[in-house]
Amino acid sequence: MGLGENLYHRGHGGSQGKPGLVCYVVGMIASSLSFQTIRVNQVSGAVVSSAMHVHAVLGPGLLESAYQACLAHELRKRGLAVASQVGLPVVFDGERIELGYRIDLIVEKLVIVEVKCVEAIHPVHQAQLLSYMRLSGIGVGLLINFHVAHLRDGIKRMVDGNSWEK
Repeated sequence: MGLGENLYHRGHGGSQGKPGLVCYVVGMIASSLSFQTIRVNQVSGAVVSSAMHVHAVLGPGLLESAYQACLAHELRKRGLAVASQVGLPVVFDGERIELGYRIDLIVEKLVIVEVKCVEAIHPVHQAQLLSYMRLSGIGVGLLINFHVAHLRDGIKRMVDGNSWEK
């Protein structure tokens, strides 16, 4: 079968005479998007599960740095790539400016994790995570507050724009 014959398929009722390549390409894009979505969800789930384990062992009341280090350790034990305290420059007017911003954790280059140990999550904490997501180009982030009795009450998942498709 030659290339010209592959452009037309007869696999769908009513699709005779229409290019099959379009259907194939759309299918490839959809499967690529769904695979990426599944991967981000797997990583997010692993982060939440690991954070719950850390919280169950340590409880509330420690410093953010302790929870961050233990969470990074737990994620690495589970085989995930974790970068800690990642510097985040701001690009302004075409110039890269180092301002000392640090992302707590980046997991598998897919999910930003911002660790908090505060009485309550405030809009400024969500704005901080959203800014980190936009500056880094990573579209999914988790804001995890360990200073709660039940960790499920301290987790906020954020998605920037169309990144839920990634």
